[in-house]
Amino acid sequence: MKALFIPLKGEFFDAFARGEKRTEYRLRGKRWNLDTCALGRAVILSRGYGKSKRLTGRIVGCCYDNLPSRLPGWLECYGSGGCAVCITIELDPAQ
Repeated sequence: MKALFIPLKGEFFDAFARGEKRTEYRLRGKRWNLDTCALGRAVILSRGYGKSKRLTGRIVGCCYDNLPSRLPGWLECYGSGGCAVCITIELDPAQ
């Protein structure tokens, strides 16, 4: 299966790079669900859509959250509705 490409705002990419963030939250839908975010799937985290800042890893956890308004950054990105896909990522070593 092809690596899942996850573009991130700079602040969230930087938090992953520093090891402060391990879980990314996305609005559940056709692109973001338990099938597309399967355990073990390779991921590419990108600072925006450019190619200069990237991290690689694997999905080690994935679940739904039906009350996402309490999740960090959710309200700013998606507002108060919807269902979140919580994607936990383990970065590859030495990045």
